[in-house]
Amino acid sequence: MSKQQDKKVMIIAGEASGDLHGARLVSAMQSKRSGLSFCGMGGKELEAAGVELLFDAKRIAVVGIAEVFSHLGDIFLARKILKNRMKEDRPDLLILIDFPDFNFMLAKYAKKLGIPVFYYISPQVWAWRSGRVKTMKKLVERIGVILPFEEQFFRDRGVAATYVGHPLLDSVRSDCTRDEFCTEHKIEPDSILVGLMPGSRKKEISSLLPVLLQTAKNVQRQTDKKLVFFLPVASTLSEEDIRTNGLDEFGQDLDLRLITEKRYNMMSACDAALVVSGTVTLELALLDTPMVVFYKVSPATYRMGRWLINKDLKYFSLVNLIADDGLVQELVQEQVTAKRLSDALSFILFNTEQREKMLEGLALVRQRMGKPGASAKGADLALQLIP
Repeated sequence: MSKQQDKKVMIIAGEASGDLHGARLVSAMQSKRSGLSFCGMGGKELEAAGVELLFDAKRIAVVGIAEVFSHLGDIFLARKILKNRMKEDRPDLLILIDFPDFNFMLAKYAKKLGIPVFYYISPQVWAWRSGRVKTMKKLVERIGVILPFEEQFFRDRGVAATYVGHPLLDSVRSDCTRDEFCTEHKIEPDSILVGLMPGSRKKEISSLLPVLLQTAKNVQRQTDKKLVFFLPVASTLSEEDIRTNGLDEFGQDLDLRLITEKRYNMMSACDAALVVSGTVTLELALLDTPMVVFYKVSPATYRMGRWLINKDLKYFSLVNLIADDGLVQELVQEQVTAKRLSDALSFILFNTEQREKMLEGLALVRQRMGKPGASAKGADLALQLIP
């Protein structure tokens, strides 16, 4: 292999999803071009893809101001290690995945060293702190965006952006039919299946799960039909977290099943879901499952966030943003009550016309998201930046 073929790439992922998407991007780049070596920050997925981990991202993957302050030592250490590698063994390309505040600092340093920067999976600057677009325009050569409306947003502001498709299109699928799922879980096929999805953090479970369980109880009272409720349990949670936050209190009144694996099979089988705002709403849309979306944080966090959010933002759920329409009902803060949630859930479970309208809208969302292959398209963009 000639020296001209040997190229070095640094890749930075700060969270679990970025680690997974980054690993797929690395594999796609390696399949398209030989002689690439990778180093950077991430987790087990990037390491398994052949990336030399200079720093483990889980040491600085924190949420909230208080947690950031408590991890400042690790954050400064990670920055020092990565900057030193950039200076001493200059990479031919720096790839950044979301994680904006940390990554902007590295992009600025790369710019000083003349290293091209590719941002794969942009931070959601269209939603909040939109002034960061100016920073990205100065520091980044190209952006690979994963939401269809992001491409025009960035281009309108003079930033080179290309829609590569969403990585979920490559991975979200069910491997069984609804009837097969019901048979596996010993459920009568004419039962109504509902997903309860309050999130994956303990704080979300403690504040939202009791409300969802009361909602489930309300809806069951409204019909003679058999309802079965499903609660996916993330790897970050234990069964004890679920039991102490409502399951023991409501469990005797509901047919509630905890799901720890093959959650896409469950999500696809459900007739509807109550879901916290986030990427999971797109997973449900890809699986053709109607939903009610909610969002609730502490009053202090909400008040502070309102100052940072783009005032032109009409919706907060990704499904509605892609549809550019109020396709799914959104409930926020004080609206997140068992009464409001049960009314909204009943509306899409028992109103045939409304249900069909939502299913048509979800089909439009899937169409706008395009085709699979985000990793391969992202790899093409990245490789174009390597001299």
